[in-house]
Amino acid sequence: SFLGATPGCLGAFMNVSFYVHGLLSFGAIVGGMIATCGDEAFVMLALFPQRATLLFGILFVLGIFGAFLSDKIASYFNISLSESCKMQVVHEEEITFVFYPVAIKEFFLKPSFVRYLTLFFLLFFLVSLGLGYIGPSEWTWMKITTFLLLFFATFIILTAPEHYLKVHIWRHLVKRHLWRVFLWTFFALLFINIGLGFFNIESFVRGNILWVFLVSALVGFIPESGPHMVFVMMFAEGLVPFSVLLTSSIVQDGHGMLPLFSCSVKDALRVKLFNFIFGIVVGAFFLLLGF
Repeated sequence: SFLGATPGCLGAFMNVSFYVHGLLSFGAIVGGMIATCGDEAFVMLALFPQRATLLFGILFVLGIFGAFLSDKIASYFNISLSESCKMQVVHEEEITFVFYPVAIKEFFLKPSFVRYLTLFFLLFFLVSLGLGYIGPSEWTWMKITTFLLLFFATFIILTAPEHYLKVHIWRHLVKRHLWRVFLWTFFALLFINIGLGFFNIESFVRGNILWVFLVSALVGFIPESGPHMVFVMMFAEGLVPFSVLLTSSIVQDGHGMLPLFSCSVKDALRVKLFNFIFGIVVGAFFLLLGF
């Protein structure tokens, strides 16, 4: 729940990674997604920091309660937990160093095509981003975060042992996972852009508060941050009550669910369904109280 409540999608990505490797229960991943606001968290902190902090705190508490409740429901209905990633390979031999400084020396003495190729792409994007050829010209939080992640990835590739680089990073992450995450992300964003182009959500939600409430929950099914921004901006302008923003925040997960969709559609739909029902119930309670 704490990882989910942190601004951005990184905490949600970490929760998904833990879950697909069997380190989190179904309730834990549900609770993490309940607490997740996605990238809109940064916008909310900029527009209404005090109310945003209150929202994050409420989501954190609701995430803990939702995790406990969903674990009980999963146990009652015998919902199977996610199996550990079937593509994962566990080696019996012990690897003493994950970051292997000697690899920097071997980089020059023992050329490695995989290391050279990966470093080329990372350095290309790192330098291009730093010089402003790609991305925003100003150093926004998103640009700084991306730059630091690219720098850290470059450090990992530069210092990782050859075995770790080829087997775990290249064969496992790049060849088996990366393309699946890319396709899910690409088609999800394509669907969203086409849908928003033909259907003006913002004008629709201005009509009736009940429909606004229901639409805020339904839009949360979309595994992307953009549509949720409509309700953030409307709340900032005083057009919708807090209950609508809370409902949307509970159901939507930003980009956090995309990796889980690429790994297990069934588990992802279960999480989304529980969050939808949970968001409707909690949001309706706040709406009836006049919030």
